[in-house]
Amino acid sequence: MDDDLKGVVEFHGHLCPGVAIGYRVAKYVKEHHPRSEDEELVCIAENKSCSVDAVQQILGCTAGKGNLIINDHGKQAFTFFSRNDGRATRIYFKGDLSKGMDEIRARYFKGELSEEERREFETMRTREMERIIKAPDDELLSVSTVQIPPPRKAQIHPTLRCQECGEGFMEICGRTVNGKVVCMECFEKLTERKA
Repeated sequence: MDDDLKGVVEFHGHLCPGVAIGYRVAKYVKEHHPRSEDEELVCIAENKSCSVDAVQQILGCTAGKGNLIINDHGKQAFTFFSRNDGRATRIYFKGDLSKGMDEIRARYFKGELSEEERREFETMRTREMERIIKAPDDELLSVSTVQIPPPRKAQIHPTLRCQECGEGFMEICGRTVNGKVVCMECFEKLTERKA
């Protein structure tokens, strides 16, 4: 296990197929772009699975910095936009994780497997993770150059105080209800009462 994969496993908490997928995507991108210290590299993830943690750990694309955008379409696909050269690359994981495992995986997560079936599932899962980690890029990844508008840079907005709960919130997230400027949480509570 190389240092990048060790770091991802430590960050995520365990090794799983999703982490292995994210590791392979991030490893490919790392060969073409340096780790993003600020917002030089932006990742638009089409999922919110374990794979995203590898992108955060290895490439420095994080929600907190504003260079990780999640558009959850349930796909193991990621678009990386480089602010340094204005190019975007979409990477789709084309590997098939199901390969006859759907039924046993569903039963595993429901806790319905016998001890022997559980061991069999764990063996299949380990074999699949090893394949993902070691297979050639072209076997796992579909890589294409795409045209997208540059993602907006992260913005810092003034803080307002909610006139209902008194907590501070970002100005652009405020709402007005009953003549008060309120946070989203209070807005939802106040408008629920009206309905």
